[in-house]
Amino acid sequence: MPGGRKNPMQMSNIVGAVHNVVNRAKEEAKDAAASLEVHHGDRHFVDLTIQFIGASNLPKMDVVGTADPYFIAKLDERLSFVSTVKPNTLSPVWNELWKVKNVPNTATLVVDVLDKDNGTITDDHIGKFSTPVTDGAKEFTIESLSLRRNRGNFWLKIESTPSTDVKAERRQYIFDGPIRYSRHFSPTIGRLTNLNDARLYSTWKMYIKGVRMFFGDTVQPWNRNYKAAQTIFQGPTSIALRSTIQAGHRMLYARSTTNGFGIINGPDDVFRLLFHSNPIVTEGLPNTSAGTGPPQSPTPYAQRVKPAVYTYIIAVDDDSFRFSETGAAFFVDFASKHALHANCAPAVRYSGEFHPRPEGGWENFADDTPDDAVRWELVIDNNSGTYSPDPMMLADLKELLQYNFPGFTVHAFDRQDPRLAQSREACRAYALAKRGVKQEDLQPHARAGEETLSHTAQTQGDAPLEGGPGDGAAPGTVVGESVESAPLDQPAIEPTAVDKRSRSFSDGRDYLNSI
Repeated sequence: MPGGRKNPMQMSNIVGAVHNVVNRAKEEAKDAAASLEVHHGDRHFVDLTIQFIGASNLPKMDVVGTADPYFIAKLDERLSFVSTVKPNTLSPVWNELWKVKNVPNTATLVVDVLDKDNGTITDDHIGKFSTPVTDGAKEFTIESLSLRRNRGNFWLKIESTPSTDVKAERRQYIFDGPIRYSRHFSPTIGRLTNLNDARLYSTWKMYIKGVRMFFGDTVQPWNRNYKAAQTIFQGPTSIALRSTIQAGHRMLYARSTTNGFGIINGPDDVFRLLFHSNPIVTEGLPNTSAGTGPPQSPTPYAQRVKPAVYTYIIAVDDDSFRFSETGAAFFVDFASKHALHANCAPAVRYSGEFHPRPEGGWENFADDTPDDAVRWELVIDNNSGTYSPDPMMLADLKELLQYNFPGFTVHAFDRQDPRLAQSREACRAYALAKRGVKQEDLQPHARAGEETLSHTAQTQGDAPLEGGPGDGAAPGTVVGESVESAPLDQPAIEPTAVDKRSRSFSDGRDYLNSI
C-alpha cells in the first residue's frame, strides 16, 4: 500500500517459490485424484457462471494500513479473470461475475489472492485455493504457498449447465461476459495542470466476448515488409527498442487502486466511454462511484460523443480490445502505436483504427441535435502498418463487434477504401469546426516542457513485469482479464501448482449478510 512499510510476511513469495518446486509433484497428484473423484463420468462440456462473492479474515499486509486485496482466477491455465482492487480492507466484497462457455467438466478453478502495492514492481501474494467446477455455493480456506497457513476464507458460487454448442470441442473456454473495461492514465499526466482533454493521456482495455467464435485461432503476425515493424522485431537494435516500448506499455496499463473501471451493460455505457469527458469511476463500485481522476478543464461538450479517431488492437494473449485516441500524447517518439498497445506482441487478433459517427455521417449532423436522438455507427478498419491485418477478416471483425455492441451499426472498411478516408476526415473536420478540438491534438505531440512517456520508458526499459504470482500467461493463452504475457525475450512465467482445500456451503447462507 502507498505509504506503508512492508510486512516481513511478504517474504512468503520467495519462500513459497522454493517450496513450490518441492511440492509440485505432490500437488499435481492431489489435483488429479480430486478430478477423478469428482468427474468419474464421461467428459463433457458445461457453461459456467461464477460469482466471486468475497473474502474475510485476510492477513494484514502492511505495518501502516491493512491490505488492498484483489484476486486472479484461472480455469486450467487457459482463461483468467482479474478482479477489481478493494482498498484498505481485510473483508473485501467483490460480488463479480464471470461467464465462460464450453468448459470441460473436468476443469479446475484456481484462485490467487494478492495485495496490490501501487508503485512497486510486484504485488504481495496472500494465498490461493482451487476447486473443481461443480455446481453450488462454496467456502474455501485461503492458504499460503509456503507454510500452509490459513490466510482467510473466500466465498464463491458456481452455476454449471450443459453446453448446447455442437462445436464445443473446437471452441473451448469461450469468455461470455460481462464485458468489463478499465481506464488507465499515462504517468506523465500527474505533472500537468489545467488539462483540456484527459482523453489524450488515457488508454482503455475492454474484455469483449466470443473472440474465438469469430476469429478461431487466426492471428495477424507483424508485417515483415514494414520498416517500422522490422526495427521493432528484428535486427541488432530491436531488443533495446522492444524493451522501451514494453516499459511504456507497462506504465500505460499498470493496475492500481485508482484505475477507472466499469461494465458495459448496453449501448448507453458505450456512449459514455465516447463522451468528451466521460465519468471516471474508481475500481470497486463500477458505474456508481465517481473517482478523483486527473485535473481537467470543463467544456460545453463534456457529455457529448466526441468526434475522434482511435487506435486499437485486439490482443492474442487475453482477447482484450485495447484503444486510445490516435492523437494521444503518449505516442510521441514511439516507433509504433499498435506495438505500444500490444506490448510488442509478435501477433494480434486484429488491429487498426475506429471512429464513431451519427447515422448519415458527421458532415450531415447538426450540433443542436441531441446525441440520443440519432442512431450511432461505429466505423472500424485495418489501418495498421505494424500488423497489416488481412482485409478478408473484416467481415468477422464486424460480426464480433455487432455481437458485443448490439446497439451500434458497424461498418468495417479496408484501409484503402475511399469511404473510410471520407468518413474519417469528416469526423476530424467536425471536431475542429464544432467541438473546440485543436489541430495539434489530432496527432501525437508533446506540450512545451512536457516529459514524454518514451523518455520515461527509456529509463525503465529493463524493469521486470509488474504483477504477482499467477500474472504471467503463456503466449496464446486466452483469458477473460489478465496481466500481460511475458515479453519476446523472456520465457512465460511458469504456472504454479496449488493445494485443494475447500468445503461447500451446506446451508447456502449468503456471505454478503455475514460480514
